[in-house]
Amino acid sequence: MRRGTDVHRICLALPTNRECSAAITALGDEAAYAARRFGVETHLLVLDSSDGPTREAHARTVAALPEVPHVVVHHLDETAQRDFLRRAADRAALAEPDRTLGLMLPDALSYGACTNRAFLVAAALGCRSVHRRDSDSSYQTFGGEPVFPVHHELASLGKRAADAFAGVSEVALDPAIAGRTVSMVGASFIGELSVDIGGIRELDKDVYDEVVGLWAPGHWSAEQRRELAEESFKGAGVLPFAGDHSTLTLVDPMHVDMSNIAFDRNVYERLPLPPATATIGSDYFLIHAVHDAGLPGVLHNRHIENWYTGERRTHAGFLAYQERFVKFLLSMLYLHYVYARMADAGTALLDDDGRLDPEPFAAFLAESVRLDRTENERRLDTVAAAYGRLGGKYAEFARGITADRERLLDEAARDTEDFVALIGDWEALVRACRDTEVPGGPR
Repeated sequence: MRRGTDVHRICLALPTNRECSAAITALGDEAAYAARRFGVETHLLVLDSSDGPTREAHARTVAALPEVPHVVVHHLDETAQRDFLRRAADRAALAEPDRTLGLMLPDALSYGACTNRAFLVAAALGCRSVHRRDSDSSYQTFGGEPVFPVHHELASLGKRAADAFAGVSEVALDPAIAGRTVSMVGASFIGELSVDIGGIRELDKDVYDEVVGLWAPGHWSAEQRRELAEESFKGAGVLPFAGDHSTLTLVDPMHVDMSNIAFDRNVYERLPLPPATATIGSDYFLIHAVHDAGLPGVLHNRHIENWYTGERRTHAGFLAYQERFVKFLLSMLYLHYVYARMADAGTALLDDDGRLDPEPFAAFLAESVRLDRTENERRLDTVAAAYGRLGGKYAEFARGITADRERLLDEAARDTEDFVALIGDWEALVRACRDTEVPGGPR
């Protein structure tokens, strides 16, 4: 369904591969709030990769959402998503369309790929921003009402920073960049750790610190690693919302979560997320890009509540999640190099129009692929030894990653190469999506 360009449209996106009818219903309430409070046309997008019975349940939930003026609902299963991507890829005349489609909709779980699909659908719908939520989180309540992050997102996103001063509680921004666009608005979470490794901490705090410290750059001291482990994955802690506070600033990536984030189109239409499979944290790249390029953002305190799904409590779920964690650690060899280059580059990451320039990012990533793997070999050795000391299911996992050592090392490098390739295709894909119909039609 195509529309004119006179209405401010946003995309409130929920990628999922699990049962989440309650989250869809709550998202419908947030979409209605956005439309009512800010006068925007809100496109609620559910990208559904769950199994057949679960998709059918989600379809019933979507059908039961109340009709709300200026709220348009899209529920796309993987068949519809693949059809949309194939038509966009054909229109874009990509050099390797099948490879790109594989990166956009892989057979394995990919945090970055599912969000990239939301970005492209948003481009097709003519949306000015994407507001991402997760299916394993919920909204806090205050005074009997849900605390919707979109309240702060729409108050500032897309405005000149100087024009956003009145809508925030505090300004901590260099006046020299007040003419730049507010490109990201985000908050964090309260509740359980964002990464399912709390059981390690309960068993052995020293092992926890050692393993979590592995995501630090290789040259960091033992004390710096311990400090990182103490800060990591806790979000905003456990204290509930007690009143609004927001800061216009360069947002520290450590203080926001991808389940509670919104980007201006001049971020995600310029640069995708890494399409790495089975790798937690692979969807955080744009947060770093916005920060290092000196693009203003807003950090607020409407944190979501994070909780673990039952699947993570199963044995198979445990093994799968721990591999995603290890692949995250291995990805850091490449990403820390890239982040350091990005920090040095600063505003050189922007083009003449003040938007993210994909070329330096692709160049830094391509350089990183040539790094020596010794640091990653040490990471695997350390994880295997540490998990082995914990015994039980952790020792079983340690034996598995030892057997899969070469595959894991190869995948970490290949994931980086794939990201470079996707960046090369992204501009053409986005342009093609603007002329590609979203299948199924809105509800």
